[in-house]
Amino acid sequence: MTIPRLSRSQSLPSLFASLRISRFVLLGLVFFQLCLPLASQAGADGEKRPLHPYALIFGTVWGPDGAPRYGVTVKIRRADDKNPRKARWELFSDHHGEFAQRLPAGPADYVIWADLKGYQGPDRKSLQPGDEVKVHVDNDERVDTGVHLK
Repeated sequence: MTIPRLSRSQSLPSLFASLRISRFVLLGLVFFQLCLPLASQAGADGEKRPLHPYALIFGTVWGPDGAPRYGVTVKIRRADDKNPRKARWELFSDHHGEFAQRLPAGPADYVIWADLKGYQGPDRKSLQPGDEVKVHVDNDERVDTGVHLK
């Protein structure tokens, strides 16, 4: 394929028409050329930081047989909250029995427990919640824990 040359009598749009390049492709190329330097400058420091620091509590809900439990309601509250049974965060364990909750960064103590109201396991046995789990977070870190059912 030979590329046609632009003669003095031809305009640039007629050259693109002869090459059968649409305006959308041309606009896409121009947009890509303009945005490429901006994208390379955004990651210039080499480290991606979140806008707001946060801590993460990551855990697994374990059944009495030692198997992870799916669909269990997990509740989390600060240890210094006035109402000890009112959760500030409520989430569910996934198919691997795991849960994760973002929390404000900074030193704090948290209490985690399982709420089994209306829950029946795969073997149709009713389970009892285990002991509450206490977790301490120092700053913007990940804390791993486990909640065990009886």
